[in-house]
Amino acid sequence: MGKLRARLAELADLQALQMLAGWDQLVMMPPAAASERAHQMGTIARIVHDHATSPEIGEWLAELEDLETSELERDIVRLARRDWERARRVPTDLAAELSKAHSDGQERWQAARAADDYGAFAPALERNIELARAYGRCLDEEGRGIYQSLIDDFDFGLRTEQLRRLFGELGQRLAPLVEEARERSVVAKPAVSADVQRRAVESLMRRVGVDSESWRLDVSTHPFSASTARLDQRMTTRYDDGGVESLLSSLHEFGHALYERQIDPQLDRTNLGTGTSMSIHESQSKLWENHVARHPAFARVLAEDLGAAGYEITAPELHAALVAVEPSLIRVSADPLTYPLHIVLRFELELALIDGDLGVADLPAAWHDGVRRLLGLEVPSDALGCLQDVHWSEGAFGYFPSYAMGCLIAASLWEAMEREIGPRDEQLARGEVEPVKAWLGQNVHRYGRRLDTVGLVERATGAGLEVESFLRYVSPFAAV
Repeated sequence: MGKLRARLAELADLQALQMLAGWDQLVMMPPAAASERAHQMGTIARIVHDHATSPEIGEWLAELEDLETSELERDIVRLARRDWERARRVPTDLAAELSKAHSDGQERWQAARAADDYGAFAPALERNIELARAYGRCLDEEGRGIYQSLIDDFDFGLRTEQLRRLFGELGQRLAPLVEEARERSVVAKPAVSADVQRRAVESLMRRVGVDSESWRLDVSTHPFSASTARLDQRMTTRYDDGGVESLLSSLHEFGHALYERQIDPQLDRTNLGTGTSMSIHESQSKLWENHVARHPAFARVLAEDLGAAGYEITAPELHAALVAVEPSLIRVSADPLTYPLHIVLRFELELALIDGDLGVADLPAAWHDGVRRLLGLEVPSDALGCLQDVHWSEGAFGYFPSYAMGCLIAASLWEAMEREIGPRDEQLARGEVEPVKAWLGQNVHRYGRRLDTVGLVERATGAGLEVESFLRYVSPFAAV
C-alpha cells in the first residue's frame, strides 16, 4: 500500500502543478509566452500520463486485492484501479498532444472572442474535436459511444441517455414558465460601475470567510476556480460596467473553492482528495449563486455591501433584479429559470460535433437556430454566440451537462438541508452562512471522490437525480 500511496501523492502534486500553470496562463501570464506555455503543459501532461499508466501500478493493485485493508484504503484502491485502467488506454503521445492543443486553443479563443472572429478559432476547434474523438475511441472499449466516454471523465456513472431524459423533461417543463415570464414587465437592472462592484465583491468575500492566507480572488476573461491544495484556493471573477454579475460569479466560484477546501484532510495527496464530479462541483457553485446570493433574505446583505461601496439600492429592488426572468444571449448572465436552456443547447451541439452530425463551419448557424428555438432571441455576433464560453477551446467536451445537472442537484440539496436544519431566512438576512458551510461540509464535501455523483446525491438527499426540486425553486420567478 505504501508504494501505491507514494505514487498517488506524486500524481496529486503533478496535477496540482498542472492546475497552477493553467491558472497562471489565464490570469497572469504575459500573452507572448503562450507558445512556450503550450509546450510546458504538454511536457507536464506527458510526465503525468507516464506516472499514471506505469505497469507497476497494476502490479501493486494486484498485490492489494487479497489483503485486509481499511475502508479508506479500499476506496483508494478502487479509484486507483478505475483511473489506471482508463489512463492506460490513452497513448502518452496523445495525452501530450491533447494538453498542447488545449493550451493553444485557449489562446486562440481569447483572441478570437475579443475580435469577434470565429474563423480564427475554427481550426483550433477542429483540432480539439479530432483529438477528443481519438481520446474517446481509446476509452470506448464497451461500445457505449465516444461522447459517453468523454462524459465519464467529468461525471463517472452518468449516462448520455439519462441526460437526454432529464434535459428533455427540463426543457419541456421550463418552456411554459418562460412564456409566462415574457408577459411580465421588464425589471430595471442596477447599473453598477466596475469599481463599485470590485469593492462590494471584496466585502462579500470577507463575509463568507475568504481571507488572504489561503485564498486568492483575481480577474480573468472567464470566471473560474482553481485548487492546487486544500489551503490554496484561487478564484477569479470579472467586472463589467453596468451590472452586478460579479457578485453572483464570485459566490459561484466560492462554491467551487469551498468544496475543495472542506474535503476530509486525510484525503490530501491521494486520488480521493478532489471533488468527485463536475455535476457535484457545479451543484456547489449553483447553490451559492442561486440559493444564497438570490435568496430574498440575503439581498439585504448584498445591498449593504453595494451601499458601502458607493451604490444605493434597496434589498427588494436588488432581489427583483437578481431573479427577473429575461432571456439572455450570455450563459453566465442568464437568469436562474432560463439558464438550463443554455446548457440544453450546448449539450445538443457538442454531442452533434463529436458524433460528426455537425461540422465546425456550421456551428455558428446551428447556434443561432438553437438560441432562436430555445430562448426566442437573435444572435448578433459570434462573440455573443458560440465564442462566449472557454470550454471547447480547452477540449472540455462532456463538461457542459454538469452545469444544468448542478442546478438540479443544488435545488435538491438546499431542500434537504432546510428539512434538516430549518429555513435559512433569518440567518441569511444577517449574512450568517456558517451553518450552510457546515452542512455542506458534512454531507457533500468531506467525501471527496469516495462517492460518485448519483451515490452522493442519494446519500445527501434521500432521492436520486430529479427535476422537481429545481422547478419548485424557479416557478415563482415566472410570476414576479
